[in-house]
Formats: sequence, C-alpha cells, structure tokens
Amino acid sequence: MSIPKAVSIGLAGNELSKVITGTSDVSAGRTAVATGLGALIGGGAAGSLTVGAAAVGIAAAPITVPLAVAGGAIAFIASLFD
Repeated sequence: MSIPKAVSIGLAGNELSKVITGTSDVSAGRTAVATGLGALIGGGAAGSLTVGAAAVGIAAAPITVPLAVAGGAIAFIASLFD
C-alpha cells in the first residue's frame, strides 16, 4: 500500500459520494456513502473484487485490507470537511 494511492482513492470516494447523493453538504448519509465507496475502490484497486480461488483471496489480503481501510478512512475524513 502506498500513501499517495490511498489518498487518491479516498478522495475519489468522496467525490463520487457527492455525485451519488447529489449534494456536497456535510451529512451522516454522505459520509457513510463516501466511506463505503472509498473502501470499495480501495478493494478494487488492490484486486480483491476478483472472484476466484481462495488462494487468490488469501494472497491478496495483506495488500487489500490496508488499502481498503485507508481508502475508506480518507474518504470519511474528506467528506467531513467539504
């Protein structure tokens, strides 16, 4: 996991939450959407959304979990300060 990648993923999740909710106002709903999208994008960027053998999931876990968590956390924080 690289910090710049996690930051860009989190900010992308925040921006997508604005499009989905139709507002840039700070709210619990938009924060929840931003956090979920940041984690989803982080998981996808690390390759965890690929459906495959269990060995692939286990091998991707050390990268996937931190990137998904970091992406979600940064999206959460970014959505509170827009």
